[in-house]
Amino acid sequence: RFIACPQLARTVLRCLRRGAGPGPQPLLLEFAPGPGILTRSLLDAGFRVVALESNSDFLTDLKSLESSLDGQLKVVHGDFFRLDPLTKGALKPPAVSSEKLFETMGVAAVPWRADSPLKIFGIVPQQLERNRLWRLLFATYECSSIYRYGRVELNLFISEKEYTVLTAKPGRSKIYQALTVLAQLGYEIELLHKEPWSSFATNLKNGGLAIPKTGRLPNDHLCLVRLTPQQNLFTGGLKPSNASTFIFMVKQSFAKPKSRLTDRLYSWSLDNSDKLLKALEIPKNAAMYNLYPEDYKRLFEALQNSDMFAETFFHDEVLASTRITN
Repeated sequence: RFIACPQLARTVLRCLRRGAGPGPQPLLLEFAPGPGILTRSLLDAGFRVVALESNSDFLTDLKSLESSLDGQLKVVHGDFFRLDPLTKGALKPPAVSSEKLFETMGVAAVPWRADSPLKIFGIVPQQLERNRLWRLLFATYECSSIYRYGRVELNLFISEKEYTVLTAKPGRSKIYQALTVLAQLGYEIELLHKEPWSSFATNLKNGGLAIPKTGRLPNDHLCLVRLTPQQNLFTGGLKPSNASTFIFMVKQSFAKPKSRLTDRLYSWSLDNSDKLLKALEIPKNAAMYNLYPEDYKRLFEALQNSDMFAETFFHDEVLASTRITN
């Protein structure tokens, strides 16, 4: 677990306020607040905060802070990355139900095209960071978990290497990935701030910083990134009901990113691929890592209308991929 140092608080506050109008600060869900360094700064700035903390070592002090305030802070025992687990029966903390969490916060669901109903802030744990980002993507495209309530805005500290992947451009076969395509289609991605790793303390016993090693990607900072779901995500043929199929199609396309799109279409038993690519104005010799995110969406929507293609083609693979992600 990484804990932001006190001097970083003002920078974070400035970033969270960016784009906000005048008046009272909105409700903010902060996950893994730890000892509450940033929490106190958020409260001093006028934010109403719901603190979602999984570590019982920090809960006592947070609860004490909660009792000293007049409803401005609500502390919940839970883990943001264990929301809505695929288990039966009653949930035991730190697992938590998003339905109960949103009920506690008093946040009601709004239509997808409405403004964001909630801001969320936190530092994504470095362990299994990529898996956590994938879970958020699945939930976004399926409008499940927190996204049943609308286009929830995420303000996350993530590693510089993952930010580089999220914002990569087509043509870079080592960096441009399925995660890139789906993130750029699913979110407005805004870099709010880059902070050196040295600005973060840790509660590891040896006191060291567990900075993940990386070979070819920069990773000298944690990046505060705003991820706002795209208002027009579900236009055309893409819908929450078929989003899992679209995600798997993109993931399968990047199994061999340098393969040609025509070869991939042939493997999907699509015989009229030349006609389809001409209609979409995509070159015949285009490789999978050369396609823009919008190309993948247009391709999926065209395949939806094709007599030669059916979602059932991917059914077993989609179920397996979704189960692993959850």
